[in-house]
Amino acid sequence: MIFDKHGVLQMTKMDYSADRPKAENPIKIQDLSFRDGHQSLFATRGRTEDMIPFAEQMDEVGFHAIETWGGATFDTMHRYLGEDPWERLRTLKKYMPKTPFFMLLRGQNVVGYRNYADDVVDSFVQRACDNGMDIFRCFDALNDYRNFETAAKVVKRNGKHFQGTICYTLTEPRLGGEVYNIDYYVNKAKELMEFGVDSICIKDMAGLIAPYDIYNLVVELKKITDIPLNLHTHFTSGMGDLAIFKAIEAGVDIVDTCMSPYAYRTSHAAIEPLVISLLGTNRDTGLDIKKLSAISAQMEKVIPKYKHLDNSPKYAIIDTDVILHQTPGGMLSNLVNQLKAMDSLHRLDDVFKMLPKVRKDLGQIPLVTPTSQIVGVQTVNNVLFDSYEGEYSRITQEVKDLCYGLYGKTTLPINPELRKKALKDYPRGEQHIEVRPGSVLEPEMEAVKESAKGLAKDIDDEVLLALYPVTGKKFLKIKYGLEEMPADMKAKTLDDVKKEQELIAKALSGELKSGGNSSDIMCDMEVLVDGESFTVSIPKTKSTRSVWKKKEAKEVVVEGAITAPIPGMVVEFKKKNGDHVKAGEIIVVLEAMKMMNNFEANKDGIISDITFESGDTVSKGDVLFSIT
Repeated sequence: MIFDKHGVLQMTKMDYSADRPKAENPIKIQDLSFRDGHQSLFATRGRTEDMIPFAEQMDEVGFHAIETWGGATFDTMHRYLGEDPWERLRTLKKYMPKTPFFMLLRGQNVVGYRNYADDVVDSFVQRACDNGMDIFRCFDALNDYRNFETAAKVVKRNGKHFQGTICYTLTEPRLGGEVYNIDYYVNKAKELMEFGVDSICIKDMAGLIAPYDIYNLVVELKKITDIPLNLHTHFTSGMGDLAIFKAIEAGVDIVDTCMSPYAYRTSHAAIEPLVISLLGTNRDTGLDIKKLSAISAQMEKVIPKYKHLDNSPKYAIIDTDVILHQTPGGMLSNLVNQLKAMDSLHRLDDVFKMLPKVRKDLGQIPLVTPTSQIVGVQTVNNVLFDSYEGEYSRITQEVKDLCYGLYGKTTLPINPELRKKALKDYPRGEQHIEVRPGSVLEPEMEAVKESAKGLAKDIDDEVLLALYPVTGKKFLKIKYGLEEMPADMKAKTLDDVKKEQELIAKALSGELKSGGNSSDIMCDMEVLVDGESFTVSIPKTKSTRSVWKKKEAKEVVVEGAITAPIPGMVVEFKKKNGDHVKAGEIIVVLEAMKMMNNFEANKDGIISDITFESGDTVSKGDVLFSIT
């Protein structure tokens, strides 16, 4: 039989054995289950304890590398799970010593949502190297590679692998148009080649890459470089598997997948079908499908702990609408959660309509953390608070920083009217900068070390506080026993899941009986199952409050009170009760959906009615302060 040639892929003798001869040009596989898999599907809530049971088996598979860290894990672990992010890295390394680890690093953003000073970036990357990281996938949300410089120096200094990333985005349904066309990506690859990266990743965070577009792009990139090419694409639109196959046929060197329990929807393509499909070709993975199947079966045992975090509103496992609104899964869930918290979910379509304009005003920037949050939150603010299109009545701190140049150079120029409005009274000046952002940021680590005395025990604690001053401080108090861990942080057990499932089963069968009055040890709760209401008594064993303590707001809103128009967490009060203030002075900074919102005095007067503290959560309508 004569087989056709599919690009670089050729048919070979079929061999199903686990110890089959190595293929001539095997595709290298990286697994994302321990990071992007659960970040995409379960809000990054995967716990270390649920990774350990199959970590040793994962180490025996033969993956090119395993993603274990970075992205949102650092934030989520200390903020919601009560886990030390550094400890996860050290722990997993003990169980997986053979397979290289890689992490997602946001360049000068590190693992946060703003550009940090060079000394913070240096300290973080050095400690990541010291704690076991091998490969650093570094990206910049604006594809401004000046934001790689500090991190790259540390990676190279430690003899580690530096992978430069091109964030893939579109303005049209397919590759092309005046901005994001094939020339744009080829030129970005040339910039990375000049930078001296060890490999290049095409990072498609929203699942927008179409099969023939990635085929053509890989073919063009292979003409200009021998640097290994890595494709990272999400399954969101349903094109993930197709894009991976066409990239393999075009000659891509590395692809990212997940184990099947952590695959699909807004996550990634599954590894198992890929292994079977490439048998009998010169690009055979060489992996043992039986090993993978055994690991997947074990993973399925812990998945029930996280099913309650699935925020998918559809039965379909794909979302073709992403081709139209081009919103990454994490950004979409942020938008939905923000609108829900503000009782405005019905405005989601208005947000989608407004989003392209806001993105264009901000320089047609790619939508990836943190720019996806910057564009998304500002769009919500415009929809809910503006009286006319383009007013920008409530500009977030991050949009102001972006307009100043603290995130780097945008793809297209920012709308000059918006920039002028955003930079009015901006602390650093009203003229934006064009230099590398890190070059104008003042060193931070010494001040952090000084403020962390008595709480931070080592450099890892200090770096945590540098990245997350408010939530980091809360976590360290819990870590060192100065505060009790909130119930919401504690891990759900399989026994908890079993009891919940039994409760639902009884409700559906009509076996639930109404409980008596609430007592000191029991609490009556109304349970809704398929539209039917059941009253049940449950032990008072778990709190339903937020992870961070929320104080009760004043019930009576006094004259001159400023209330929170959005729910969020208090970052800091810049004034205290009794202070004299002038109109326009910033009184409080509130974090909402990872973005900072400044609330200013609306008149001259004396501050009063501050009842919240740094780290407290506030609801929409809570009194933040009053001016009399």
